[in-house]
Amino acid sequence: MSGVNYMMSDVQIYTWVILPVLIFLARVCDVTLGTIRVIFVSKGFKYLSAILGFIEITIWLSAMRQIMINLSNPLCFAAFAGGFSMGTFTGIWIAEKLSLGKVILRVVTKKDAKELINTLQARNYGITYLDAYGQDGPVQVIFMVIDRHDLQEVTQEVQKYNPQAFYTIEEVRSVQKGIFPPHRNGFNLNLLRLGGSQRKSK
Repeated sequence: MSGVNYMMSDVQIYTWVILPVLIFLARVCDVTLGTIRVIFVSKGFKYLSAILGFIEITIWLSAMRQIMINLSNPLCFAAFAGGFSMGTFTGIWIAEKLSLGKVILRVVTKKDAKELINTLQARNYGITYLDAYGQDGPVQVIFMVIDRHDLQEVTQEVQKYNPQAFYTIEEVRSVQKGIFPPHRNGFNLNLLRLGGSQRKSK
């Protein structure tokens, strides 16, 4: 009799503790992969997107199978929903850390930008700049296409040069030609090659 009770206890532990935890973890994994996959699709990384999609749907099907088998277990539903929320957060966090893709940085400043331009060009950033007129008079406008993982460094340099400078950041789908600093992050470079990035440097 004690053996039967022991077995029942194991079944209950699996049903009410282990299974919900496994469903939660599976959901975190598949939603994380899905979030990253969507970002990769938007940046044109077709091979990586296809691989992640296959893994994502395999994990999702496994989680859904357990949900369908245990429809009477409310903890499984809670774990499924909780995993979705956590997976979304985790996917965005990982995508930010990877810093994939390129952005357009536009800087508008009333202050003479020669010093800033020389500093950035010395670091091998490609820059286009022109004189323009704003609401309050003459300004200088700087255009740059840079790798996302260089964005913080460049914006810090802009703020150091002129804390009052106005700048905007915009996503770039692809780049055909341009001048870019040497890659300092080998992991990003490998991902770009595997994902089929469309950048071509001179």
